[in-house]
Order: sequence, then C-alpha cells, then structure tokens
Amino acid sequence: MNNIVAIVGRPNVGKSTFFNRLIKRREAIVDSVSGVTRDRNYGKSEWNGKEFSVIDTGGYIKGSDDIFEGEIRKQVELAIDEADAIIFVVDVEEGITPMDEEVAKLLRKVTKPVLLAVNKVDNAKREQDAIEFYNLGLGEYYTIAGISGSGTGELLDKLVEVLPEMPEVNDDEEALPRFCVVGRPNAGKSSFINALIGEDRFVVTDIAGTTRDAIDTKYNRFGFEFNLVDTAGIRRKAKVKEDLEFYSVMRSVRAIEHSDVCILMIDATRGFESQDQNIFWFAQKNRKGVVILVNKWDLVEKDTMSAKEYEKVIRKEIEPFTDVPILFVSALTKQRLLKALETTVQVFENRKQRISTSKFNEYMLNIIEHMPPPALKGKYVKIKYCMQLPTPMPQFVFFANLPQYVKEPYKRFLENKIREKWDFTGVPIDIYIREK
Repeated sequence: MNNIVAIVGRPNVGKSTFFNRLIKRREAIVDSVSGVTRDRNYGKSEWNGKEFSVIDTGGYIKGSDDIFEGEIRKQVELAIDEADAIIFVVDVEEGITPMDEEVAKLLRKVTKPVLLAVNKVDNAKREQDAIEFYNLGLGEYYTIAGISGSGTGELLDKLVEVLPEMPEVNDDEEALPRFCVVGRPNAGKSSFINALIGEDRFVVTDIAGTTRDAIDTKYNRFGFEFNLVDTAGIRRKAKVKEDLEFYSVMRSVRAIEHSDVCILMIDATRGFESQDQNIFWFAQKNRKGVVILVNKWDLVEKDTMSAKEYEKVIRKEIEPFTDVPILFVSALTKQRLLKALETTVQVFENRKQRISTSKFNEYMLNIIEHMPPPALKGKYVKIKYCMQLPTPMPQFVFFANLPQYVKEPYKRFLENKIREKWDFTGVPIDIYIREK
C-alpha cells in the first residue's frame, strides 16, 4: 500500500499543473485513456524509489466564488482526515489572500506533515516576494514553478523524507485473495456486500495495525474464501454529508491499492459516469484485476438488446483496456450474485497465472516471425526471445535488437495475441521491449 498525498489550496494557484507534473514523472509516455477528457483527480507518483498516490482536491469544487470558501474548507478538512501528508499550494503573484489564511489556520492544528509550496516562482524577484509566506505560520516553504518544474525536486525530497512508513501486512492476511468493492455513492455497494454475507453487517473485523479504515470482512461460503475490502458504509462523518463524492474517491484509492481485484459497481439507472471511469482508470493504472457489475438491473426498462447495448457503451468508455467482464446484477433480488463471485475469483486466478518460458516462446516467436514489427528508417527489428516476468501481475518482456523502434501499436498487437491464447480477462498486461 502507498501513502496518500493530498494537494490543497484555493482555485487557480496551479494545483492541477503541479499534480500533472507529479503524475508524468511516473509515466514516461502519458497514455491518455480515450474518453477521459476531464481532469484526473488522482494518480500515482514516485520519487527516489518511493511510490505514493496523489490526490488533487481542486477538481471537485463547483459553484461561484461566494461559495468557494466553504467548499475549500471542506476539501482541506477531508484531506486532513484521509491523507498521510498534505502539500498546500499558494500563488506568489497574488500573495497571501484571506482564503490562504483560512486554509493555513486549519493546517496549523494538524499533526501530519504539511509542506507549503509557493508556486509560479520563476525568477529572482519572485523568489524574494515569496518571503511573505512565512506569515502563514507553517514554517519553511518551498518555491516551485509548476509549469517548468523548477524547485519541485527539493519539495519532493522533503516529501518522501516525511512520509510515514506503511504498516507491513502479515502473511496470513496476504495468503487470502483481497477483493474490494468500489464505486460511486449509492451504487449499491453496501446492499451487494450484505447480500453476499447474508446478513446486515454488524460485526466487522478491523485488522489490527491498519488505521487505514479499509475494513476487511472474511468471506467463506459456497466454496469461496477471500477478504472483502469494503469502501461502503465506513464511518460517516457529519461534515462529509455534503461531499460524499470526494470522500468516496479517497476511500476508493485506499481500497484499490489494498486489493487484488476491484469490483466496480455501477448504478444501472445512472449509466457509466466520469467518476466510474476515473475509478476504473485508477484500478487499471495500479495493475489490479477489474470486474464491472451493473447493479439495479431490475429497475431498468429493457428490451432484448438492452444489456448488449449497455455493455457496448461501457466498453467504448473504457478503451483501450476492454477485456473486462461486465455483469448485470441486482443486489436487491440477488440476481447473478453468485456468477459475479465466480467471475471475480476467475479474474484473480487469471492475474496470478504463470506461463512457462518454453511455451510462451514457441507460441509468440511463431507469431512474430509471420508479423514482425514494422521496419523504421530502413532498419529491421528482430525479436529472438521472450518471457513472463516473476511479478504479482502479468508482465512480459521481449528482447529485441532495436527496442526503441517498437512502438505502442505493435505492443498492443502482442498483448492481443497473448489474450487470444491465454485467459487474462479482467487483468491489465504490461509489455516491455528490452535490448537483448
């Protein structure tokens, strides 16, 4: 599991630019998943070998200027509750505003690490102007320029130094598969879990040493045994009522990182919304297995084509990773719940399957021989050997004489051929091309 770092601050101080810079550090190629046109609100980043999840609170604020203040206060309080460290971004051009002072007042009471980032500092004059931010009473500040990236190194050095060590998961917990139920508020996650367990859940075993609040329930029925990591119905706070959306995102990030397979619940009456897409994208980036359950299917008016049409729309939204099981269920009438369980267990098995190197070479090299990578600049790429890497998720490496000439479309072709032969439904696959 990774630490969560929240980026807070008022609108237009450059939080999103800084956030994008952190995410890109991790992705040499930023492969925008088609269809996700809105700002991504969370992602993974890495610095000095330490991974962490980043949440940009900015994307959640809606409304006019007069209600910004209350909204930001809520964002900051949630970030304080949920994150392991907080980066507070301010703008050197505008200096300290009353809203910055409000946020600083909240952050001064916090025991978690808070780093103050003064953004848009791209010359010596602004470096001097930044001194006024000592007045916020948060101690040392870091001057950065989100657009050019200057100064972010020092800030991140400090960040990874102050991040708390995550608790180790003991082997007994590790042995059982971990499935998490994620999705928007009111998609029916609690009903689904109660239907599986066969009771309204009163007793929940909070695993010791985990202050994460992703609550685990051991499930052992119908010949299945696994840990259910539940994001639904976890300690509702009074101040969260208005902003369930943001809260559920924080919860989902925790649960996804803590699991092997994510069960993404969608409300059939609302369709596949951008928030569902964001959660799907995050699970895929974390290389987790994914099963999509369209819940409340009993409430939808349908003709013979409904399910097929609905499925087509979802697959279009989640391109290019479309090899994902989609089931239409009803937690209320318990329709297809057992099928949903079987599918989730199958995805878990797919994720941990291992292909012997000899079989893999025999099959793939034959395909590569008949369809080699396209020549570039008159140079021919030769792939002579390939294998599956010994990692928890499926990753394959192909050794070539000119790896830099193998582009994304050919990697996708290789992935499709692997999927045709072996069952990796619901599981993201990584393809690496290395010099032999």
